[in-house]
Amino acid sequence: MRDGPTVTDLVAGAIGGDSRAWDALVERYIPLVWSICRGHHLEGADARTVSQTVWRQLAGQLGTLRTQAALAGWLATTTQRECARIRPAAHQQPGPPPQAADKPGERTQIAERELQAAERHAVLREAFAHLPPHCQQLIAMLIQDPPVPGAAISAKLGIPADSIGRSCHDCLQRLRHHPAIAALIHTETSGNR
Repeated sequence: MRDGPTVTDLVAGAIGGDSRAWDALVERYIPLVWSICRGHHLEGADARTVSQTVWRQLAGQLGTLRTQAALAGWLATTTQRECARIRPAAHQQPGPPPQAADKPGERTQIAERELQAAERHAVLREAFAHLPPHCQQLIAMLIQDPPVPGAAISAKLGIPADSIGRSCHDCLQRLRHHPAIAALIHTETSGNR
């Protein structure tokens, strides 16, 4: 689905002490951990506590995973368990039960959707990082909330106001043609046929 090292390669590197491999694993899967925390209605310090606990546990057990390619499932299960453990302690009056706690099949489907979203975000971040700085700045300004007025974008980036749309289009085309995004688009469109 993406260029770059596989999960198995990253796990092997992290086991061997490669801090870049560990950082890449965390970057790839942190959105999955956070989304499960949100699904359990944990935010702020509680979510950070769960996340830190999950990554500490993974660091201690990384070499014992039976199937390194199943890391996402291990992370999802461990995060769910930590969320369930911390939620009663964090909230004396429990709120609505987490969506993922209903049935094991539902938990698996939710974890798979969250993993796919995490993969998409990682691919997008990777492709965005390869854009020229002017494209990064333009796109960042265009997606701000509240929206940045066209005159402010023009003044800050030195783009004529009537050219912002065309410049944005060009930058988005560069993004779309990045190999990781192109592979993602191809995978998703061929999977929908």
